[in-house]
Amino acid sequence: MVVAGRRKSIAFFIALGVGLISVTLLLYVGWVLLNWRTGILLFLGVLLLALIISGVVINTVFLVREIRRNEQHDAFINAVTHELKTPIASIRLYLQTLQRRDVDESKRQEFYRLMLDDTNRLLGTVEQVLKAGEAGVKRRQHTRLDFAELVRSCVEVARTGHHLQPEALRYDLRSERQRGMAVSGDSEELSTAVSNLLDNAIKYSGEKIDIVVGVEIPDERRVILKVQDHGVGIPAAELKRIFKRFYRVRTRSLAHVKGTGLGLFIVRAVAKKHGGRVFAESAGEGHGTTVVFELPRSKP
Repeated sequence: MVVAGRRKSIAFFIALGVGLISVTLLLYVGWVLLNWRTGILLFLGVLLLALIISGVVINTVFLVREIRRNEQHDAFINAVTHELKTPIASIRLYLQTLQRRDVDESKRQEFYRLMLDDTNRLLGTVEQVLKAGEAGVKRRQHTRLDFAELVRSCVEVARTGHHLQPEALRYDLRSERQRGMAVSGDSEELSTAVSNLLDNAIKYSGEKIDIVVGVEIPDERRVILKVQDHGVGIPAAELKRIFKRFYRVRTRSLAHVKGTGLGLFIVRAVAKKHGGRVFAESAGEGHGTTVVFELPRSKP
């Protein structure tokens, strides 16, 4: 309902801008036809017309951007509220059950495990919001580290955290045998970026998870991480937008996927902070996605 109202507002401001520009052009054409002999007035009229049109265009663009930004902020707040409310409600339910009923030891241990999972989910959401706020802030000193080993560690953590079999999340071991995969950076920030890429690939893989992770050296200057999934895919028009803060792809196939819209934004911020870049490739919906995370190599 709110989204439809904002779209109507965007359409209204665009129509208003086009209408004002059209009226201005009509008035100007009529004015020129009546005063074409007066050169000075004609020049001033052209200048005034350009200023008016520029002002209307800038005003319309600004209003549309503000409406879209507010829409993204509201979507982010709703997503974060859901991500916080769901585990809190779950933990409360388990605690009430333990308080009011006699539960055998095996069931009690299962409740403890589920509550611990929910607290980890809460902690992950809070940390993601905090890291998004710190994105772009340079505070830590970079050190030389083995990027292939860092990726391998993140893959193991993702497998354990999501209870995946090795064949569901595969790491290209051949790439790990290559030499010279050292980069200069902050291990915590790079681990966060790689983990976000893995979590994103798992989240958007659908029912059957089939992800391939590889690190390679395309030339003497770069180290590249590729995370390829065979999930829902991304429309071509959305490939660049997915790295914006709060942005989430709006398609029917992704309606059930929850998130804050901050994961890929953090990845891009970390890549830029380390002198690299990140981009996504996809043949469209239903054809999977490959995210490429590129960093400069650290020379010995």
